[in-house]
Amino acid sequence: MPVNKRKTLLLVILGMLSAIGPFSIDMYLPAFSAIASDLHTNVATIAMSLSSFFIGICFGQFLYGPLLDRFGRKKPLYAGITIYLLASVGCALVGSANGLIALRFVQAIGGCAGTVASRAMVRDIFPVGENAKIFSKLMLVIAVSPIIAPTLGGYVTHLIGWHFVFVILAVMSALILLGVHFYLPESRKPDPSFSLKPAPIIKGFWLVLKNRQFYTYSFTGAVSAAGLYAYIAGSPAVFMELFKVSEKQYGWIFATVAMGLIICSQINSILLQRYKSEQIIRVALVMQSITGIVLFTGSLYGRLGLAGTIICCCIVLSCQGFTFPNSSALSMAPFSKNAGSASAMMGGIQMGLGAGTSLLVSILSKKDHSAVPMTVVMVGCSVTSLIILALGRKMIRKTPSIEEAGEDALEMMATS
Repeated sequence: MPVNKRKTLLLVILGMLSAIGPFSIDMYLPAFSAIASDLHTNVATIAMSLSSFFIGICFGQFLYGPLLDRFGRKKPLYAGITIYLLASVGCALVGSANGLIALRFVQAIGGCAGTVASRAMVRDIFPVGENAKIFSKLMLVIAVSPIIAPTLGGYVTHLIGWHFVFVILAVMSALILLGVHFYLPESRKPDPSFSLKPAPIIKGFWLVLKNRQFYTYSFTGAVSAAGLYAYIAGSPAVFMELFKVSEKQYGWIFATVAMGLIICSQINSILLQRYKSEQIIRVALVMQSITGIVLFTGSLYGRLGLAGTIICCCIVLSCQGFTFPNSSALSMAPFSKNAGSASAMMGGIQMGLGAGTSLLVSILSKKDHSAVPMTVVMVGCSVTSLIILALGRKMIRKTPSIEEAGEDALEMMATS
């Protein structure tokens, strides 16, 4: 196979692994009302299954990080995707809201293997200087899911029922499993010297977290992304209950936001030819914060309406096309031997904050049925992320090397 085609196929598979989580989230969002009706509960309770999914991803990433460093990349992938497939079948057959919440947690535990492994494999396979561009290309695949998934989920729910949403996810995971087996190379050999004892693992994670470059950009990216999870948790109620759009229309609204993500992620690749990742992130966060303030203020005083809310949400969330690839590349840059653990830590932080913001929006929405709960969390995330970046950059400038902890120290902890 020609080199270019091999690289393209590799990026597609890595992108599909990264997209398991987003697709699992986005595809069933239009079905919230139908699921709530069928399981004799309300939309706010079904939204708790979204929070349990985020919690599962957060917990699972810390599990897979050491496993990927110890056993290589592919064996943990096999296990995770298989768990995801079985849990998806369980979600299709579930008969209660509590059962759905529990199974979504298990589904997330399996699915997050793809997220952690794909980031680690980018660090394994490609030069550090190309990582931001590679993550931008992966963002193209990831961002397709919010276009296809909600629209497909809306039509599937309308035509044959919400249960088949999870059947489709099970079939997709089976196809991804085949792609991993036949086309994805093993990018890191198993390392029996890497300890799986709790104490060395915790110490290794702590040394990763202490790296100034890592925690500055991982928290910058994670807090910014938490606004996206707030949108995901709050948007079904805002658009379908407050603005009375249909399931199909909601799918198209979600697709519009995703198109903004795709466009910005590809513009990011072009900008990287002239500007540094640090510069791009700063400008993107300023734009995100300003638009977030407009979104919140307009929602608070009821001035935006449906069109204005969609436009502001699209601008705020499209900035993720700039912040995600650059913050990911800068977070992972100091690590190679321990890329699995660093990827797990970065993903765990992101999903932990995502779970927190989605849960917060769900709780606030029970008391306030306007768009304010969603928008206040979104603007809070944007402004906080900008503050973290400003403070973190000052601390990084005091550090002579981006590899402050040093991989020798990390490896020593891992093998002790």
